[in-house]
Parts: sequence; C-alpha cells; structure tokens
Amino acid sequence: MTGADSHIVIIGAGQAGLQAAETLRSEAFEGRITLLGAEPYAPYQRPPLSKAWLTDNLDADQLALRDHSVLERKQIDLWTSASVSAIDVRSQSVLLHDGRALTYTGLVLATGATPRQLPQARDAGDLVCTLRSRADSDAIAQGLRSCVRRELPLVVVGGGFIGLEVAASARKLGIAVTILEAAPRLLERVLSQDLSDWYARLHADRGTTLIFGARIAEIRKTSNHVAEVEFVDGHSIVAGLVVVGIGVTANDQLARDAGIACEAGIIVDACGRTSVPNIVAAGDCTVRRLSDGTMLRLESVQNAVEQGRSAAHALLGVDKPSLGAPWFWSDQYDMKLQIAGLSRGADTHVLRGDMESHSFSIYHFRETRLVAVDSINAARDHMIARDLIGRQISPTAQQAGDTAFNLAKLRTAQA
Repeated sequence: MTGADSHIVIIGAGQAGLQAAETLRSEAFEGRITLLGAEPYAPYQRPPLSKAWLTDNLDADQLALRDHSVLERKQIDLWTSASVSAIDVRSQSVLLHDGRALTYTGLVLATGATPRQLPQARDAGDLVCTLRSRADSDAIAQGLRSCVRRELPLVVVGGGFIGLEVAASARKLGIAVTILEAAPRLLERVLSQDLSDWYARLHADRGTTLIFGARIAEIRKTSNHVAEVEFVDGHSIVAGLVVVGIGVTANDQLARDAGIACEAGIIVDACGRTSVPNIVAAGDCTVRRLSDGTMLRLESVQNAVEQGRSAAHALLGVDKPSLGAPWFWSDQYDMKLQIAGLSRGADTHVLRGDMESHSFSIYHFRETRLVAVDSINAARDHMIARDLIGRQISPTAQQAGDTAFNLAKLRTAQA
C-alpha cells in the first residue's frame, strides 16, 4: 500500500486523524491522502476549549494544530464540512452525505466521540450545553457572557474533568458556579479519595458550590430565558446556563454499519487494526482488548497521537504498537494535574510531598507494582513516573513516600 496509485482516506480530522496523515507522509507514503473533517475548520486543539478558549485568552491561530497551507505542502488533501454517511467494505469506498464517493486502498477511522446528553434537559433548549467541538465551546462562551451580563450563575452537571475545567473558567470570569455530581465525590472513577477530596476543597475555596448525590428531575427553560433545575426532592435552583459533562460515547456507528467489530467502540489491536483488512482506527472511537480479555478505552491527546501513529504504520505493513504508559493532564485554576498510568485496581496509595503546598504526587501500587502516579504541580515527578511505569520499574512504597529519595536513580540502576 505504498505506491503512488494508493489512496488512504481518513475519516476524522482531529488529533488522531491528523497524526495518521502526517505519519504516512513522514514514512514516505507516496499515494494520495484525503483527510475528511466534519467541522468547517482545519484541525485544532481540543483541550483549550474548556479553558483558555472560553475565557478569550487564546486566538484562532493559537488554537489551530495545522492550517490549510501546511497540509497542502505535505500533500494532504483536507476536506472540511465533509460528513460521511456510509462505508462499503466490499467496494472499498466511503459515501459522503452530499452524494460524493471516495474509493480507498486503506482507511483510517478517527471518528472521535459524542458527549452524553442529559434526558432530563431535553426541553431546556440552548440553555443546556455539552462540550466537544469548537462550536460547542463558542456556545458556552456566549452563555457565560450572558451570565456575566445578567448576573446569573452557571450550573455544571458532572464533576469530571470537563465539568471542573469549565467551572474553573467560569469562576475566573466572576460567575457564581454550582457543580452537581451524582456520585459521592468528584472524579470518583479516576482519582483516589484523598485527591478527590483535595479537588473538592480547591473548588470550594475558590467559591464554587458542590452538591454531591445530586438527583435531577428536570431542567426547563422559563419564560424569562433562565434555566430552572428541579431536583427529585422538589427543590430547584436557577442558572443562566447549564453545562453537562457526564462522559462520552464512542462514534462507532459507521463501523458497526459496515460490519466492523465493535463493543462500546471500534475494537482494535495494539497497532490499531480492526476486524476488517486495510481498515484501522485511532483515538476516542476505539477500544482495545487486553491480554486478560478486558476492554480498555482511553480518551486523551496522548492516546490519539500514539494510536494515529501506530495505525498509519499498520497500513504500511509495519507493526509499531504503542507500549508506553498512558498519560493525561488537566488544568484547573493554577493547578496542573498530570496522571501517568492507570490507577484502577490499586490497593496502596502513597503521598509524596505535602498536599497543602499544592505541589505533590500520589503513587498508586497494585500489590507491590507501581501502576500510576497523580502529580499536582510536580512535572518532574510526572516525567520520572512515565518512564518508571513504561519500563515496569517499581520503587517501594517507602521510597515513593520519601522526598529525600531520588526516584530517578531507579532508572539508571536498571538500565
């Protein structure tokens, strides 16, 4: 699939799709590359959408990943506002909603994910927003400006990363914020109890109201264009805007309709291959079956980049699986959380540093093996942790908790 007559079509012009396209060119692929993006923009960064983009601290040039001219120089043909309606694996073609069809010799699915909607809010119209795209962020920014102008609060449904980042952005604008979380704590599926409690204090200290165990009966738009959030116990609160951040679902319907194996995402191997030859997938739309039979979905820029790179190599007949430790980050106020590894199943949690200093790390062990490290304003800890976890080098719990012990030495000791 390396000849000049080859044509690789990439559905999705986000981080994963862009990485796949650029990897193909960097590996001297000589054929055509067509990058199909459903949005009217060239590829752009998504992380700032919940932060700097909302508060007007970033312009469009800074948001962009690549502009059209860069892609043209690399001979990557970008089609914007290009929505795909079907994939025909027998004829190896992609059908667009406007009736056009593209044949391919290789296909990359980088279709991303869609925010889950809140059924109780279906009658609230434009006063309830989710966040995934630049258009979503623009709508939220407009709603926040309205909150400032009308002196109305913001309600955030969901105490995950998106909700907390939007809440922090709104507080920077001086907007009163209430976070409604159905679980008993923030980020319950991601963080340990201690770090979850630390985040609750962080947001409460900045003036945000936190309500746990929240049960919403209905969100409706009132006659004066205000959102009324009614709880199952009958009491209600009002807001100028409600932002819902309760997770996403993988965009795998195109793949399902084409007969590609899916299970809450497009199933791929470590190199991004799907169940159909010459079709690979990367990014938030994918799920990977691990050696123990469990399924792993990762939603991060790092995963999108690495899967995009692996998927491109797979189409070129080269196995380059992503083997490094997964990592993530979140910026809230002046606090940067960096996560290396996956803490699920950890049975021991060790604090390194002082939580009150706002610079510390929590090391997670499963039995005696280091599986994850959560770092707050501790970039050096994070970088060492990524290396240790990726190379399966574990300090002892005592070493992890001792700030006088140089964890970096473990890397050279086992080099």
